Amino acid sequence: MAPADSLATGQRSLGDPTLDYPLWPPLTAGCPRTGTEDVSYPVEVDYAYDKADPAALFAPAPTRGGLEQWAPLLPPLLAPGLGEGTTPLVELSPGVYVKDESRNPTWSHKDRLNRCTTSAAVGVGAPGIAVASSGNHGASAAAYAARAGLPCVVFTGPDLPPNVDAFLNAYGAVVLPVPWEARWPLLRQVVDRLGLHPVSNLTPTHTGHAYGPEGYKTVAYEIFRDIGLPSAVFVPTGYGELLFGVWKGFAELHRLGLTDRVPRIHSCEAAASGPLARAIADGLPAAHVTVGPSAAYSIASPVSGYRGVVAVRASGGRALTLDDRQLADAQQELARAGLWAELSSAAGLAGLRSLGEPDLSDGPVVCVSTSSGFKDLGVGTRRTDPVAPEWDAVLRRLRTAGIATG
Repeated sequence: MAPADSLATGQRSLGDPTLDYPLWPPLTAGCPRTGTEDVSYPVEVDYAYDKADPAALFAPAPTRGGLEQWAPLLPPLLAPGLGEGTTPLVELSPGVYVKDESRNPTWSHKDRLNRCTTSAAVGVGAPGIAVASSGNHGASAAAYAARAGLPCVVFTGPDLPPNVDAFLNAYGAVVLPVPWEARWPLLRQVVDRLGLHPVSNLTPTHTGHAYGPEGYKTVAYEIFRDIGLPSAVFVPTGYGELLFGVWKGFAELHRLGLTDRVPRIHSCEAAASGPLARAIADGLPAAHVTVGPSAAYSIASPVSGYRGVVAVRASGGRALTLDDRQLADAQQELARAGLWAELSSAAGLAGLRSLGEPDLSDGPVVCVSTSSGFKDLGVGTRRTDPVAPEWDAVLRRLRTAGIATG
């Protein structure tokens, strides 16, 4: 579908839904009329839903990926794609599915977001894009910027894993490792001084890009098209953009008359941080926390955003927190099923397991797995000891592995 097929009409404040704004330019610093010094409220994209054709949109799945299939319910897709989306649902056990987002072009869910944010950069004629990221977001932004012929600046942390560093540089991005607390202030300066388009957050509490979470709605669309309406979805959660996008996608399905309800959307955060769980427990729109030690660096966030509160509360979901042991157990369970997931990405399954045996009486459950195990901190450091080229040595190794006995 062509970009003209988009039914997007404008931007609406989540802080006060009576406030709306034109579709262009994207509001990259949240709603300008509801924010305070302490809290920023995001905006979302609104659509002419009465002009959508649900039967055409949710026809049988295409054989190839790409967000074009959902163009009417997305912002204008002005940047070329890489075949993002159409990722598989893998059934771990009867009624328990994993939505494997590692099958996207840069091996993470961020490709859905960056197809939309890079399109926004093209739409406003920006000279390039800039992003603050611990890994997945930066790699994806660099890939989509390269595809669109735009330079990309990535502010990342000082402990950037070498494999992710190589990944970012492969796309020709300018990679700038800085102290964690300096990433957002420096990003704001690049945006203000050089005019680069920000595809990540600029505000004290997380708002992110207005168009980005719209790409995440397609996760919900695909789940519905593949298995119908689940009873619950468990989502690894950092800033809450994916969480919100999944909720909004199902809310739109309900609005279009395709479902009779919205599934429960559960946030799954690292226990070392958990700002969304704190915000919900304290009745706040967002929260700041001190981040403790955790190997789940992709979701160990010091601040949350209002999007996550909306998704959990509106769906009747729960804000779950998981420690590294729970995450590692879930990661190993996924590996036994043939899925190599980043530790942070296993948070969805860890969240499900933390609640005990799943209740499937209202339908199946889906755990989103956001990215490949290639992104983990320790990748590339393990070295398997060589084995002597003799049968006795091979047999000893096989016995240790439990493959041979006697």
